[in-house]
Amino acid sequence: MIKDNQTLFNRIHVFVDAGIIAGSYWLSWWLKFKSGWIDYSMSLPVSYFRRVLYFVIPAYLLLYYFFNLYNSKRASGRKKEFYNIIQANTVGSLGLIVAMYMMRQTHFSREMILIFWAVNIFMETFVRNIIRYILRFFRKRGYNLKYVLLVGYSKSAESYINRIRLNPQWGYVVRGILDDHVERGTMYKGIKVMGVIDNLQMILEENKLDEIAITLSLKEYSRLEEIVNMCEKSGVHTKFIPDYTGIIPNKPYTEDLQGLPVINIRHVPLTNTVNAVMKRIVDIVGSFFGIIIASPLMIVCAVLVRLSSPGPVIFVQERVGLHNKPFKMYKFRTMTAQEDKDEDDNGWTIKDDPRVTGVGRFLRRTSIDELPQLFNVFAGKMSLVGPRPERPMFVEQFRETVPRYMIKHQVRPGMTGWAQINGLRGDTSIEKRIEYDLYYLENWTMGFDIKILFLTFFRGFINENAY
Repeated sequence: MIKDNQTLFNRIHVFVDAGIIAGSYWLSWWLKFKSGWIDYSMSLPVSYFRRVLYFVIPAYLLLYYFFNLYNSKRASGRKKEFYNIIQANTVGSLGLIVAMYMMRQTHFSREMILIFWAVNIFMETFVRNIIRYILRFFRKRGYNLKYVLLVGYSKSAESYINRIRLNPQWGYVVRGILDDHVERGTMYKGIKVMGVIDNLQMILEENKLDEIAITLSLKEYSRLEEIVNMCEKSGVHTKFIPDYTGIIPNKPYTEDLQGLPVINIRHVPLTNTVNAVMKRIVDIVGSFFGIIIASPLMIVCAVLVRLSSPGPVIFVQERVGLHNKPFKMYKFRTMTAQEDKDEDDNGWTIKDDPRVTGVGRFLRRTSIDELPQLFNVFAGKMSLVGPRPERPMFVEQFRETVPRYMIKHQVRPGMTGWAQINGLRGDTSIEKRIEYDLYYLENWTMGFDIKILFLTFFRGFINENAY
């Protein structure tokens, strides 16, 4: 019944989309040629634009299909859908321009195509969000629900139930759990263990379920194939929720090795050569101009540091960088020359430590002491954005006590990072800092780097732990 409803909904959605495409097309034509907002005389008859529309509608519907715009909206995100709408319309508009060029129809207005691109994206997004809110409205009130049975009691089962309870608008109802090792009648947030896994065949024959979610614990994976075969014979939609919490990331990167699926335990976008080259180019250009722009300030700081106490202006300390290789990191000296061997990064020293000079305290508080690291970035030892590097002694300590700590060394360390702009610097939780560092590693994009650099100007310079 649910499958029939989904098919009917998709058919209705196709007709709605066809209407949106046609409406956006003619609205774009009116805006271009009839509104008076654009000074342009129409060189092609209206009948020509009508004939083009006969090809545009099916072509765009196919693009929507290929860009997954007819998948279930129960748990899909609006941002992802909006991104897919933009992609589909961009490909469609470029395809229309190329088609007109190949048919030598150069009089077809490219400005109208551009207007159509913008109007159709807006209208499609607007209507789809209305549909999304209508569906969620009815699901919250008990209509258009999907009934799910969980096979296996595990952490993944608990996580699934937690998310279902937090999002009633998805319209999922968990009927119960089957498990061989948890006593029947055991409850988790209102969901009861109904029996053992061998009861699954009898439950499937009743044909009252819409989905089976396999949530076996790792020790029960030997039964996975048996359960999948049982579910597929019944025709019930089956999904597998692996019990890999803390082992495989939330968004694992899979590869197809000639038909053999391979899951990478940790997907780091910067291991891609193109991504790494792009980031390195930005680092070189950014550090070069950063050195030029900051050079007057660095000269003033150098003079002040030299006058504050005898000793070298630049403090050099060994840190651990890319691929666990040590490098010499530069910063302005903020402690007396006799004590600079104990100086640490990001405010690790006590705030009222008398060894920190007056100038040094100001430099730490404003993070100006880190400006010489622009030379580390230019030399390729660091990046503008990335996890902050640690001293070798701390690396050896944390690799044994902090889970997944060493993963951060798969990329170059940075002058600023996702953890730092979220207030995790200085004497703060190393576990929390690693959590943010790993999120950055697994979700890196050039836009993410730009966002971090932008936020650094508002959040990252002032070091509360160095007051």
